[in-house]
Amino acid sequence: MVCLQEDMGITMHALCALIPSYNEAATIGGIVRRLGKRGLDVYVVDDGSDDDTAGIAGKEGAVVIRNTRNLGKGASLREGFKRVLEGDYRMVLVMDGDDQHDINDIARLIKRIRETDAGMVIGNRMHDTSSMPLIRIAVNRFMSYVISVASGQKVPDTQCGFRLIRRDLLEAVTLESSKYEIESELIIKSAKKGFKIESAPIKTVYNNEKSGINPIIDTFRFIAFMAKIVFKR
Repeated sequence: MVCLQEDMGITMHALCALIPSYNEAATIGGIVRRLGKRGLDVYVVDDGSDDDTAGIAGKEGAVVIRNTRNLGKGASLREGFKRVLEGDYRMVLVMDGDDQHDINDIARLIKRIRETDAGMVIGNRMHDTSSMPLIRIAVNRFMSYVISVASGQKVPDTQCGFRLIRRDLLEAVTLESSKYEIESELIIKSAKKGFKIESAPIKTVYNNEKSGINPIIDTFRFIAFMAKIVFKR
């Protein structure tokens, strides 16, 4: 297996993977194993799981960060970014722990960030929504439209958790969200700091798993987040 960093012209150990996870014992081991074979250091944030997510990830070679209780994806990412920035990595690849992301698409994100000098490249699932549940399509399109307007940059899939982010961007923004709205917060604050945000088409596999996103609760949380952003201006 060709090392991703070498294959795309990135110095070895300049890129790591960060995976926020909650009760992903069934999938996390395979993800960590495959990423390790591609030459990536892997950090897993276990967000107070009730299963053996942390133990399995650790056995496969991941650096495991454990929350003593379930704090939310935003809190997990903030802690993960803090730990990753203690290293010498130039870029961080963020993935979900439910095995919906195809690691073969990592090369697409790397290629896009090199071509555009973007601060962040976000996976775009909206070019093919045939396997995406209708409620996700509706919520995603609504949120993506609002975030694109707020950020002044077109981002077709603002809720995708598959992202490649440069170190200097992470050092420039201060994140506060603890739940799923962190994905929107990161886009808006990055744009305000002058970073270019690009997208790359990716594949997503749905296996009838239950999403951690509640369409009603998280939409209202998103609206509250946007109101906070507006009134801060």
